Amino acid sequence: MSEAAAESGWMNNKVMGWIHQGRTFLRDVQSEAKRVTWLDMRQTAAQTAVALVFVFIIAIYLGLVDLALSRAVSYFLNFGF
Repeated sequence: MSEAAAESGWMNNKVMGWIHQGRTFLRDVQSEAKRVTWLDMRQTAAQTAVALVFVFIIAIYLGLVDLALSRAVSYFLNFGF
């Protein structure tokens, strides 16, 4: 058997091992997904609303901080401090 053929067989075994591991992983994921307790539509909507309100509040806060800092920097740069 030539060295190229031996290397090809080794590579083929490695690829087939990856494929087998991938299939096993996907099978395990599917099995775990069946055990998950999924939220109903009402709970999902409520939690989404809470998350959106939180994001909105943080966005306003960061916008105000950015505005204050940019004005402070421009004030100091314009007066040469």
